[in-house]
Amino acid sequence: MRFAKRDDAAVGPDMTPMIDMTFQLIAFFMFTINFSDTEQDQRVTLPASELAKPPDAPYDHPLTVHLTKDGQYIYGGDAYGSLDELRSALLREKQIIDRFAKTNNEKLSDVTIVIRADEDARTGQVQEIIKLCQELQFERFALRGKQAEVHRIRSD
Repeated sequence: MRFAKRDDAAVGPDMTPMIDMTFQLIAFFMFTINFSDTEQDQRVTLPASELAKPPDAPYDHPLTVHLTKDGQYIYGGDAYGSLDELRSALLREKQIIDRFAKTNNEKLSDVTIVIRADEDARTGQVQEIIKLCQELQFERFALRGKQAEVHRIRSD
């Protein structure tokens, strides 16, 4: 009885299960990671407005300040109880931006302050945030709101 010789060079580990698991992990992370929630805070419920619309293009350098209905300011994940505490946090950020801008030929006016105020927050506090940012020489602002459905009357 004669046996055929096998070429042992073609034998190797079966990579199919490993590749399958890799694709499953990629799909899992694609479905669970929501990049649009990175600048949101669940303590803030945005007001609905028919005029609210998403920006045409993403901001180059956004800084997001949240205002809760309790009057708390949230910046960079930290909660501040007073406007003075928020001022010192934004002043530190301004100094970092100034240092970064000198080395990268950018300027403070490229930064956009995004204000996300709760629908039950006082309007005066939003104005105080804008005034504070203007004192710190920030020039660009964006107010966030959620889009409301427009109900049109049909004429049939």
